[in-house]
Amino acid sequence: MTEPFVRPDVSGFLAFLNSMPGPKMHELEAPAARTVYAAMKDVADLPIGTLATITDLAIPGSAGDIPARLFDARARREPGPAMLFYHGGGFVIGDIETHASFCAEIARELDVPVVSVDYRLAPENPWPAAPDDCEAAARWVAGSPAALGRTVTSLIVCGDSAGGNLAIVTAMALRDAPAAVPVVAQFPIYPATDMTREYPSYSAFAEGYLLTRDSMEWFNTSYQAEASHIRTSPLVGDLAGMPPAVVMTASLDPIRDQGRAYAAALAEAGVPVVFREAKGNIHGFVTIRQAIPSSQGDVAGALAALKSVIAEAEGDRVMAQAA
Repeated sequence: MTEPFVRPDVSGFLAFLNSMPGPKMHELEAPAARTVYAAMKDVADLPIGTLATITDLAIPGSAGDIPARLFDARARREPGPAMLFYHGGGFVIGDIETHASFCAEIARELDVPVVSVDYRLAPENPWPAAPDDCEAAARWVAGSPAALGRTVTSLIVCGDSAGGNLAIVTAMALRDAPAAVPVVAQFPIYPATDMTREYPSYSAFAEGYLLTRDSMEWFNTSYQAEASHIRTSPLVGDLAGMPPAVVMTASLDPIRDQGRAYAAALAEAGVPVVFREAKGNIHGFVTIRQAIPSSQGDVAGALAALKSVIAEAEGDRVMAQAA
């Protein structure tokens, strides 16, 4: 088998990561794993940078308030789209802080308000707590509540890894039972889309590429999801009528093939889709842009594509209203 292409900065980061002593992620209890993951942020990711608005929110949910944070490059703005962002971390780790830099980057580059949702985590809150919270947050933002301070005309859903799964599941839920405003675009980043079977990349990159088979099995055991349910494996559901998408994968990712399969299935269902793969890069690259500087190019290219998708979708939405 031919060795896969690995970028020089990715190779250097993996050499550092794989030489580190101590227990692996799947060998820790969830609280300890969260602490380790959070500590990596300051070493591996870029600073948040300058924004006009960073505001904490409390979103009503079925099990109490859901913490969230608004990132916006503007202090106030005219009515327009807003993004829901769902962080990655296998449904077990990660939070608003671990993905704050990436959310700030999106807010600046797309010039849209971004609401990052701190949904409940497993194993303390197993499936379907996470998709329940993510759907509730999207419906709340769609209603342009006073606490948000913005009039929202449409939604964009985005997330990385587990959050990519949650973005897709939320888009599907709002397609089937519409919110106050429509979802006009989706941006799943190296998403988990199908837990019903094993894809070739799962074995090909099972060890040595940051996300491992052992960690994924630990995440899945903690999440306790019903594998064949569309709120776990949206790829097995009907994708017709889903919003236009930008799907981004990493070529050295054990769940790469799930993202590829999702993009292909969207196209088969007649959904406009832009597919981008970060060749020679690993799972998790959007939050390790300081450690892997070339990742910034992957992010910039995907956001440029998403900007075009949003502009076209917004144009279609306005024309449909005028008809």
